[in-house]
Amino acid sequence: MVDDVVSEPLAPARGRGHLGRMTSSPAARAAASGAQKSGTGAPAPAALLAWYDRHRRRLPWRAEPGRQADPYHVFLSEIMLQQTTVKAVGPYFTGFLARWPTVSHLAAAPLEEVLSAWAGLGYYARARNLHACAQAVVARHGGRFPDDEAALLDLPGIGPYTAAAIAAIAFDLKASPVDGNIERVVSRLYRVAEPLPGAKPRIKALAAALTPAKRPGDFAQAMMDLGATICTPRSPACSLCPWMEPCDARAAGDAALYPVKAPKGEKPKREGVAFLAVRADGAVLLRTRPDKGLLAKMTEVPSTPWGPKPEAPEAHAPLKTRWRALPGAVEHVFTHFALTLKVLRADLPAGTPAPEGHRWVTPDGFDAEALPSVMRKVLAHGGVE
Repeated sequence: MVDDVVSEPLAPARGRGHLGRMTSSPAARAAASGAQKSGTGAPAPAALLAWYDRHRRRLPWRAEPGRQADPYHVFLSEIMLQQTTVKAVGPYFTGFLARWPTVSHLAAAPLEEVLSAWAGLGYYARARNLHACAQAVVARHGGRFPDDEAALLDLPGIGPYTAAAIAAIAFDLKASPVDGNIERVVSRLYRVAEPLPGAKPRIKALAAALTPAKRPGDFAQAMMDLGATICTPRSPACSLCPWMEPCDARAAGDAALYPVKAPKGEKPKREGVAFLAVRADGAVLLRTRPDKGLLAKMTEVPSTPWGPKPEAPEAHAPLKTRWRALPGAVEHVFTHFALTLKVLRADLPAGTPAPEGHRWVTPDGFDAEALPSVMRKVLAHGGVE
């Protein structure tokens, strides 16, 4: 998730000079403004930690002050928090802990149950990685997470960021996890003009240089909290920041320009047709997706393949019956493409058998199925709750 650390941290640019005409490009504006007056002094870890001791967020996976964090809690929360908000993760985290209180319990669970419990959180490869990592911790380390960043990085599904987060937060090792919040804080402190993602190695190096030998875990969480509550993407509350004085972007009055991001290209578009078959007893025809690929092993409403152009639906209909097109369409955005699904509905008598590879499921059984958000949308679009 985060590029490798640069071997020697680059010194922050703190030059002075004339500011020329601002251009329309965020990167150009940031580069131009980088010549303005710098903040005063260096960011002091002690100042941030003192702020954190007073204002730390209370989160379900976070240990109470003075107590060591549970590595399993840190691992579970960090996997869930990838590209997902704290608010969305909270109920899933508590639900997983209630069902699988230790990494050994999670490792012993069938993957299908883990996918079902994850349904709705998105980015389903994380659930498979979560399960595979839990099994590796049990098989290789006797059910105990290793207290070594390199050994953590060797586990399946754990990248540089997650390894550093577990090492710092769970074991108080001098590691430097850099999430989006920390990226924003550091880029503003030093007015890093290079656009992301190219700036990641420098930001990582600067964060590592800031990290103190004492309380590195609290420091990492303090940086996260600072970015989440004070140094926010829009309208940062600079006057409340413990690093207000040394912050270059605050001194220049251009914090909103950072971090600079490269322009995003438009997502490719794919289309498909979903077949919503509903029996008179309320049961809906569902099937399990293949073991590999997008939404692997998840439950779906049968559909045509998803591609740049819709395929003729007749060849992919799961049943020979009368299908009627529902008005509108289901729109869903995945990481790498945007999907539009037309929905065809068929109403069938109770007792209609399911074709091979399919099954009938009544709405009260949906929660036991690994239904991703896009399929929940299809069901809702077809009037099935």
